[in-house]
Amino acid sequence: MTKLNSKVPKGPIKDKWTTYKDKIDLVNPANKRNIDIIVVGTGLAGGSAAATLAELGYNVKAFAYQDSPRRAHSIAAQGGINASKNYMGDGDSNYRLFYDTVKGGDYRSREANVHRLAEVSGNIIDQCVAQGVPFARDYGGLLDNRSFGGVLVSRTFYAKGQTGQQLLLGAYSAMNRQIARGKIEMFNRHEMLDVVIVDGKARGIIARNLITGEIERHSAHAVVIGTGGYGNVYFLSTNAMGSNATAAWKIHKRGAYFANPCFTQIHPTCIPRSGDYQSKLTLMSESLRNDGRIWVPAKLEDAKAIQEGKLKPTALAEEDRDYFLERRYPAFGNLVPRDVASRAAKERCDAGFGVNATGEAVYLDFASAIERYGTEQAKLKHIANPTKEKVTELGAAIIEEKYGNLFQMYEKIIDENPYKTPMMIYPATHYTMGGVWVDYNLMTTVPGLYCIGEANFSDHGANRLGASALMQGLADGYFVLPYTIGDYLSDDIQTGKIPTDSPEFDEVEKEVKERLEFFINNNGTHTVDYYHKRLGKVMWDKVGMARNEKGLKEAIKEIQEIRDDFWKNVKVTGELNELNPELEKAGRVADFLELGELFAKDALEREESCGGHFREEHVTEDGEAKRDDKNYAYVAAWEYTGKPSEAILHKEQLEFKDIELKTRSYK
Repeated sequence: MTKLNSKVPKGPIKDKWTTYKDKIDLVNPANKRNIDIIVVGTGLAGGSAAATLAELGYNVKAFAYQDSPRRAHSIAAQGGINASKNYMGDGDSNYRLFYDTVKGGDYRSREANVHRLAEVSGNIIDQCVAQGVPFARDYGGLLDNRSFGGVLVSRTFYAKGQTGQQLLLGAYSAMNRQIARGKIEMFNRHEMLDVVIVDGKARGIIARNLITGEIERHSAHAVVIGTGGYGNVYFLSTNAMGSNATAAWKIHKRGAYFANPCFTQIHPTCIPRSGDYQSKLTLMSESLRNDGRIWVPAKLEDAKAIQEGKLKPTALAEEDRDYFLERRYPAFGNLVPRDVASRAAKERCDAGFGVNATGEAVYLDFASAIERYGTEQAKLKHIANPTKEKVTELGAAIIEEKYGNLFQMYEKIIDENPYKTPMMIYPATHYTMGGVWVDYNLMTTVPGLYCIGEANFSDHGANRLGASALMQGLADGYFVLPYTIGDYLSDDIQTGKIPTDSPEFDEVEKEVKERLEFFINNNGTHTVDYYHKRLGKVMWDKVGMARNEKGLKEAIKEIQEIRDDFWKNVKVTGELNELNPELEKAGRVADFLELGELFAKDALEREESCGGHFREEHVTEDGEAKRDDKNYAYVAAWEYTGKPSEAILHKEQLEFKDIELKTRSYK
């Protein structure tokens, strides 16, 4: 049995990363050209890692299931990226970013990893500016910042409402340079279906060419997984439909522990669902909460009238509105962390105050911000006694400059003008803080097998603060993994090429082919989506924003039943050796049907409320999450033994030496 060893360096936290880098083994530049690394996933984490490793001289094979790395789901990140530059002069520092991230994660993060993240955050901005990323700038030409939930400073760098896309284009350009040099061999439209372990070390992968259906063997001295999170276990989420957990789940089944699967983020600012036919939900950036005020009608009769279409929100006077986040959390107001804002919205809607036909929506209103900005602009333009219409026009122009693409997206989907009518939003599954367990080096419990970005568990604890996903992905890829992987690879400089004609490759390829052939030949009665939707409903209803013992036990039983039915009755159309999206989905949903059970098992085991994990049995008198630091201040790392129900729990006890462990409050 593998024993957990986080490999956190000794010494003061502010010196750990520097001292670690000073003392690790390195690989001579002349030897790097003899070492191969596989990087699976080419989003911000995988793309930045591939580019940096190739720049250092390693031979990199990069795999993406999309037709181009530019289509990685990282492009969907809208609001920004955190860094403790303190450009606004409002008191930010590495320590404050470290503190906010640990507190925001409800004290379920590993301190040393989070401090390292804060330390390298500033380097990310410098790197991206050098790449030409068009961050927003202020009047004087300096980089601008805005604030995000859970913090009291402005540290979020942004490019309008398309920050993820611009950062990904930066990483993609760095990758392209290495592809042209021959240091990255790019495999677009390829999906990793398993990892190959040789003599206890990760030595390659089995991949499927998604165009031809051909099964391929690829070897390397180390394998890096950067394939994102598992939010699509809920079916309806803000993730792209192609986002999946197959690579992470396959390495889990080969020995990599899976940590904290129940720590999943529900994002408060999403466009509400409109019916059962939807395949995904659309995210409205959290950055909107800088200027938007969240409210519901204060009176139940007004809410009912709005639900029935008899009353317009703009007709409600201020005194008839309940700005419930400002009321409940005066210190942070609309900028409380995502888990807090989501639960507060759900509570109001469950009480009957929802504002759309389904009763599952609250308002995000920009009228105050438009008036505020308009008044300021009128003064700057020396317009005396401006009309209300002029103020609105000037204010709307500022809002458009900051969030225009988001407003345009909302209007296209809802067919309402959010400059004039408040947006409707509701919480939805978004990001996963849980993932593959890694040590300080970002290595899993399998030697030579690394996991970076959202696919690992390491930095966000039980709740990710907004604008920290891009920070972690690029920190891991540009500034952490390139150091730590060298320490491991220094033992491989004389190993030579890893052969792919070994019994280990034979066996794994055989298993992959048998599984694919089963799907094609099963000829059942139900589609893959039928099972995915069933799973998603169980997950949302019983393992969603609020959980309890009864519901979790029911969920585990129901997921097992769905999985049994899936393997008997799933129908996959098309052929094996061709482009076949249904076959791709079948393998991914099969993995979700196992992961979902472990997710519920982990949630059942964790008898506390913290961050995105909210157990109804564990709440304070005023309805807030109630942690149990005495019994649950640990990382739950699960070892696969054949079935999710039989997974073995390993605990990495969390130590808080630099931040006081205390109740999280935003009041």
